[in-house]
Amino acid sequence: MDVIIVGGGPAGSTCAWKLREAGFETLVLDRAAFPRTKLCAGWVTPDAVDDLQLDPNQYPFSWMTFDRLHLHWTVFTARPRAMQHSIRRVEFDDFLLRRAGVPVLQHKVRDIRSNGGDYVVDGQFRSRYLVGAGGTSCPVYRTLFREHRPRNRWQQTVTAEQEFAYDWKDPACHLWFFQDGLPGYAWYVPKANGFLNVGVGAMANQLKRRHEPIQTYWHSFTARLRNSGLVRFDSYNPTGYSYYLRDSNDVVSRDNACIIGDAVGLATRDMCEGIGPAIRSGLLAARSIANGEDYSISEISKFSGNGLASKILERRFLNCRPRDSLTVEQP
Repeated sequence: MDVIIVGGGPAGSTCAWKLREAGFETLVLDRAAFPRTKLCAGWVTPDAVDDLQLDPNQYPFSWMTFDRLHLHWTVFTARPRAMQHSIRRVEFDDFLLRRAGVPVLQHKVRDIRSNGGDYVVDGQFRSRYLVGAGGTSCPVYRTLFREHRPRNRWQQTVTAEQEFAYDWKDPACHLWFFQDGLPGYAWYVPKANGFLNVGVGAMANQLKRRHEPIQTYWHSFTARLRNSGLVRFDSYNPTGYSYYLRDSNDVVSRDNACIIGDAVGLATRDMCEGIGPAIRSGLLAARSIANGEDYSISEISKFSGNGLASKILERRFLNCRPRDSLTVEQP
């Protein structure tokens, strides 16, 4: 085997797609069976659509396009033009992985060793190159990169969210920033074919310093949705996950191994958007393997937007902390 990719999400499937096109024998290992439920607000930028060479008219699953975002702050609301798309990750990830056209095995990776210039995974799989695309808890990151790229505690985010079937009436994408003291934002993202994703996301370290669980803000947010008449739903059962915003440590490859997507921590510093950067990292990793080039994430933007608004959001999310604050490994 030329390449083993651990993780079949958008980063891993994009990398596999391009490696197959380049003639590399590639295997994807993922602990889940696809299609699988994946928590995510599920918005996709036009840049990500271009990177995927995806024609929305040919995409066979749920797809909505917003030409404006509804951004709510404490004292005002803005409706800037900003094209975004919403998808359901249970469909989107499975579609991309199938399109990659490589073998996929359900397998939870436990042990990674170097042997004779190759990597051996769990004593069963051997390859020359190894790509870690297994998200925040990626075993490739944990085994080969944790010492060289420790997590930065100021960059960690946590979420509480839920996606469910719902006959929504408002087709707009709404974001509420910093309401009720939340060190982050809440969202309402309608999906085609009668689904809705709502959630709250916040900077984990700020919540910890306040001794406030994310669930406190979830309850106040869903109460706000009900009181406003936007969502009347009584069967909430939110779950969540953790990931990292982009920091200044660009160690992403060593000895024919590399990490991509949330295994790196590439979510943007202003909007905490991760799908686009993950896809771009998969493309860059595939190109580096195929062409024998160094793999670098320097061309992946740290921001979803530009200008003053992005700087303000970054400053609020990071609580005025310096970009290169002390790194502390998270479990």
